[in-house]
Amino acid sequence: MIKRTFGMLAVAALVLSTSCKNENASEKVKAENVEKITAENATSGKLPVIKFDKTEHDFGNIKDGDKAETVFKITNEGEADLIIINAQGSCGCTVPEWPKEPIKPGASADMKVTFDSKGKPGQQQKSVTLTTNTKEGSEKVTIKANVSPKPGQLVTRPVN
Repeated sequence: MIKRTFGMLAVAALVLSTSCKNENASEKVKAENVEKITAENATSGKLPVIKFDKTEHDFGNIKDGDKAETVFKITNEGEADLIIINAQGSCGCTVPEWPKEPIKPGASADMKVTFDSKGKPGQQQKSVTLTTNTKEGSEKVTIKANVSPKPGQLVTRPVN
């Protein structure tokens, strides 16, 4: 358990030290708070448990250039404060806005995810990975959309 705690602290330190200067949101998460809460959790054996109201959202059919938004409700079903250290979209077109304050046991908070479909014709699937202080250390949610191309726009299919 102690090795895992130190591993989580190392990940938190790495994330906080390598975050982009343009993303002021991750700068609001203070390393000393993460360290304090992680140490308390290790001592007590109590951990946060993250629960989403949904882990996938399908925007359906949208037009190229639309900015679609959805909200994922996050609930802490554990026994310790839940800290979301970082949230990263799988593509620059997917931007999450996550809660920066610890989520108390039994409490909920919203994470807004915006998808910019400009230049992304065809079927799209993107993810947001959250770095957390849960037992797993990371969680993932997915968004999907079918983006209608602009007239005359070529649609290419990804090779799997």
